[in-house]
Amino acid sequence: MKNLISNILRVALVALVLGFSSCQEEYEEIGGGDEQQTIAANSSTAVLIEKTSSNDGSYDNIIDGASCLAIQFPYTVNVNGVEVTIDSESDLEVVEEIFDELDDDDDILDIIFPITITLSDFSEITIENQDDLELLARDCIEGGDDDDIECIDFVYPITLFTFGVDNQQSGQVIVESDQGMRRFFEELEEGDLISIEFPVTLRKHDGTEVVVENNTELAAALELAKNQCDEDDDDNYNDDDFTEEELDAFLVACPLEVRQVIRGEMDNTEQYLEHLMTFTEDGSVVMSNSMGASTTGTWSTSMTDNGVLLSLEFEAMVDFSLEWYVYKIEEGVIKLYKDGGNRIILKKRCDIDPAEEVDREAFIALLKECEWVVKKVKNQGEEIERLLGYEFQFMADGVVTLGNGTNTMEGTWDIGLNSQFQLSLMISIGDEPGVSFEWPIKEMFENRLKFRIEETDHEMVLLKVCDDSAGDGDVTEIRNIAMGGPWNVALYQEGEMDMTASYAGMDFNFSTMYQVEVSVNADPIANGIWRVLRDSEEGLKFYINFDTGDDLAELTEDWKVVSITSTRIELKDENDDGSVDTLVFEKP
Repeated sequence: MKNLISNILRVALVALVLGFSSCQEEYEEIGGGDEQQTIAANSSTAVLIEKTSSNDGSYDNIIDGASCLAIQFPYTVNVNGVEVTIDSESDLEVVEEIFDELDDDDDILDIIFPITITLSDFSEITIENQDDLELLARDCIEGGDDDDIECIDFVYPITLFTFGVDNQQSGQVIVESDQGMRRFFEELEEGDLISIEFPVTLRKHDGTEVVVENNTELAAALELAKNQCDEDDDDNYNDDDFTEEELDAFLVACPLEVRQVIRGEMDNTEQYLEHLMTFTEDGSVVMSNSMGASTTGTWSTSMTDNGVLLSLEFEAMVDFSLEWYVYKIEEGVIKLYKDGGNRIILKKRCDIDPAEEVDREAFIALLKECEWVVKKVKNQGEEIERLLGYEFQFMADGVVTLGNGTNTMEGTWDIGLNSQFQLSLMISIGDEPGVSFEWPIKEMFENRLKFRIEETDHEMVLLKVCDDSAGDGDVTEIRNIAMGGPWNVALYQEGEMDMTASYAGMDFNFSTMYQVEVSVNADPIANGIWRVLRDSEEGLKFYINFDTGDDLAELTEDWKVVSITSTRIELKDENDDGSVDTLVFEKP
């Protein structure tokens, strides 16, 4: 005891991180001597300020069992025979994990002394043994009766003024932290007066901010905040101080992704990793996997002597069907445990909206109805024009082909959930990496599909073509006119730049099987593909696609049909910058 008292007396005050200036020869009147603007050192408002700026020592209660003191990092503890070095607050979870390994054992924790502790007034003391620590811990009463106010905080910097005996301003202090504020009030003597430069901003436990304009508003805000949140000051670290209602709200707020499953001390995580659990208020929970398959179960919660209980029941998923104790809810993660070596960890995924999911079976049926022509493919923001007008055919056996009328590539396709749990078209064609991705469906219409990967700026748009659009009279008519060539370029203009002369003497022949041949004096110089399709959003389109290595590659585009006669075809394309390109074919 004598050693402890001696240590306390020898504590050196940590230097106040304040900017301090005072006027020794000139004093400034304060608001005509209005004493309502000043705060006495022993007033109730001063006490509230001290409690709000006190050091919170509750975060390491699992180690010291005391909310009014905290052990300084680093230090070492022995937990059930395992030595653990505590370098940061996150290491305290390691101690809890060891305690939770067995539910029916006696947990033993020994601190390796000496340690240095920080008290609520930020003073520091070196503790040599467990008895001295327990002596100080007696001031911290189980249940949150320590003096600090944790539900509201000051937003710094804050300017304080001191006054002489004649009620004239004698000094100014700029406080930058809780430590500075607490030390300032700790050093005031009875009868000292101070004032605060308003407005002052306070931040509540939920992140909202309150601005106060005077002493009365400040005292009222601090007094009101004392009981507005659970300060988690008790020693029962294992219950994490959440209620049944708070657990219910957490479960239904967002889908939860499976991160760990241990059942009967066997790690079954791999078969469930990244599965999605969606809890609904009617007591249903849906488990879905990466292939879109799902199973429905039930859930309920109840309060027991050992904390909140979550009951899960699935007919075909025994690894989850159990009455689980909930021992952790923090930072979007919920941890469940049950004695016998059972544990589940789930992670909140608010970025997923199950309501936006596309019906998988309807999606598959639509894909297999007809062929799908590529209107656009974009990888990392760059359009892959070589695939414009190519045609997908999705077959029932999981085989997909991609062709241009003469050449055909083959691969596989499936429908499943990507890592974001979005229903996606999964294509793998070894000869064409430009389309080999997991494409999440963004728009699904009867004749048009749009896929997009937001993070990497990948996009694909497909148009449905059934029986080569034989039932669309306009498409058939335009094709017949186009195949009545040859055609010459009468006008090719990119924005304001006329480039018609580059195509002088070229004959364009549009033939069957979507082939277009360009020749000069009857000698072929280039080959490409062409198609006429109806886009449900943009009307009739005339597709032209020349290889990017050809001189004619600049004509590759899905042109909008403006007008067409037996002797003239006029096409236009609007660019992203608002400019318009024009392409006109005429009979020679």
